Amino acid sequence: MPPTLASLVHHSALKLTVRAGEDRLDVPVRWAHVSELADPVPYMEGGELLLITALKLDAEDPEAMRRYVKRLAGAGVVGLGFAVGVNYEDIPAALVEAARQEGLPLLEVPRRTPFLAISKAVSAAIAADQYRAVTAGFAAQRELTRQALTDGPEGLLTALASQVDGWAALYDASGAVVATAPEWAGRRAARITADVERLRERPAPASSVVAGPEDEDRVELHSLGTGRRPRAALAVGTAAALGTAERYAVHSAIALLTLTTERSRSLHAAEQRIGTAVLRMLLAGEPDHARAVAGDLYGALLDAPFRMIVAESVAVSGSASAALAAVENPPRVQAGAKPSAAALAAASGTGGDPLGALAEIVESAAARAGESVLVVPEGERLVVLAADGGAAVAACAEYATALEAARAGSAVRDTAAGEEDELVVGLSAPAGPIAAAAAYKQAEQALSVARRRGRVCVEHEQLAAGSVLPLLADDAVRAFADGLLRALHDHDATGRGDLVASLRAWLSRHGQWDAAAADLGVHRHTLRYRMRRVEEILGRSLDDPDVRMELWLALKATSAE
Repeated sequence: MPPTLASLVHHSALKLTVRAGEDRLDVPVRWAHVSELADPVPYMEGGELLLITALKLDAEDPEAMRRYVKRLAGAGVVGLGFAVGVNYEDIPAALVEAARQEGLPLLEVPRRTPFLAISKAVSAAIAADQYRAVTAGFAAQRELTRQALTDGPEGLLTALASQVDGWAALYDASGAVVATAPEWAGRRAARITADVERLRERPAPASSVVAGPEDEDRVELHSLGTGRRPRAALAVGTAAALGTAERYAVHSAIALLTLTTERSRSLHAAEQRIGTAVLRMLLAGEPDHARAVAGDLYGALLDAPFRMIVAESVAVSGSASAALAAVENPPRVQAGAKPSAAALAAASGTGGDPLGALAEIVESAAARAGESVLVVPEGERLVVLAADGGAAVAACAEYATALEAARAGSAVRDTAAGEEDELVVGLSAPAGPIAAAAAYKQAEQALSVARRRGRVCVEHEQLAAGSVLPLLADDAVRAFADGLLRALHDHDATGRGDLVASLRAWLSRHGQWDAAAADLGVHRHTLRYRMRRVEEILGRSLDDPDVRMELWLALKATSAE
């Protein structure tokens, strides 16, 4: 520990005597400084032991001494050393009384003790303390390294918590707690996930201090990783600010965890290459070869039903997408799925890389659940193979729900947003390795529907359960409908009959003349005449079911405008 006034008083060679402030000798001394100025405060930094002979002071003036001592105490001076036998044979009573009133320790320095000896004693004690801190730091580094090599990040956190006499927690790229030490710190670590999310938005390396209520600890947050976006974060909680030795231990932990993170990233790239090969074999109809290549890495994923997820990042108008999302139903990938705080935070700021954010979320969820997940970037797409009903699929649904909510909110707040990259996701029905190609096609179809409807996520099973009519909201379909019905609209515009309304009524009544005529309020013969005119104008027979189907869809497409 650093030198204190008490350690200087007990120094046998200095022979110092305490004249005031006996109850405040445990304060640390940052330096010993000699000054005979009447006002040395402008040159003080705080924590000094000030040494004087009162050469330029009226040390016997009580009012002057009260002002002098008060200014010293206000500047953070921790003690005053007065040399007797130089200008005064004894410390003046006015100075002793002023020091007692202010509570400032006052030390009597005998004539045979030079100020230089005191300065050397303070300097030596500070150097010894720094040496002890560095030595302890190196010892902590060796212990942390040993724990990291034998027990991984969990062992490293346990050693770090012991070194700093507090707790430590590791967060993954999504801001979720991965490990804590001791175990009781899990709840405390979970309460600062919002602060971890804010730290992730800053380029690495980044750090911050979270100051809790007075009865709680002080927490330091540090980002981990060398890339633009942090790969993880470390939290260290202590009762007080870290000392030099503890600071060495934290910096060593950051370096070791960053090295582990970067090594994991290299392994992840290698695993991704294997995953790409497995996916290509599955889509090529070679499940046996795919299983052989997958091995233990992805083998468990192919032993149970999985979902194929295909995602794209599309550039759309912010206001247009928000307006579409505001009127659409939320995705039904998982019943009762609700966005978590982590998903909402990720949805509110993807850093311009929605595909990267989705990959981080599903991989983190799978890692926490101990699941296998196959994530393969494919050009402008991201393809994911995840266990049906597992944590990765649930995380995808949660993220999609959060994005839908974010877009709906932006529809109210921002009506003039420019173009931005937004996520579109399609999910297949549950499938096995043999049906992987069909599952990929299902996911593509769901992706296409999601893109047309302005939705974040659509599941293939939703397509059959819904209506085909929303699919007509396409410019090409509307152009076809306008072209097919244009001649009828031109005819009606001349006032020679209402052929479009008559055709709609007749088709809606499945060709029943009396019912359709009653709906229109005309005689059935009038309706028969109008339908013959429709056939003449279009040059097509209404007896053909394909013609009736096309006309009905054209009427529905134009009526939806």
